[in-house]
Amino acid sequence: MKPCFLIGFMGSGKSSVGRALSEQLDCAFIDTDEEIERLAGMSIPEIFEREGEAGFRQRETETLRSILHSRAVISTGGGIIERDENVEYMRGQGNVLFLNAQFQTISDRLEEDENRPLWNQELQKRKDLYMRRLPAYQTAAHYVVETDDRSVEAIVSEVMSVLGRV
Repeated sequence: MKPCFLIGFMGSGKSSVGRALSEQLDCAFIDTDEEIERLAGMSIPEIFEREGEAGFRQRETETLRSILHSRAVISTGGGIIERDENVEYMRGQGNVLFLNAQFQTISDRLEEDENRPLWNQELQKRKDLYMRRLPAYQTAAHYVVETDDRSVEAIVSEVMSVLGRV
């Protein structure tokens, strides 16, 4: 099995789906954001505060390339597609699945979340970020899976079906 990279905007379900999918596949689960925090010894908001977004993106790229599991489900940060080198790496190493959710769904899911620096800004900036990233997710992905109004189990079932055809 090749690694399965889950991409998508923050709040699209990557971590929840990734954990459940890794159980179904009986393989490792890696959340790149959690790995970045572990390696840095600080939270993502702290990294953004101290190093800015550019520093965080560099850590993200380094973390992505350090993952050596061939049998793993990897939940990536929402901005992983900001760097072409990350997209090329993921597409070359494994299957890239875009978990797509509409902006309103994401807004509902992240309403109380304060641990996302790029979400904690004015509404129009969040919408602009979502709209700017959407084509990059679509281009980067081998497959697109819709997550709106669906349970984690239903999404995992679809992903298992997709992976079974690969």
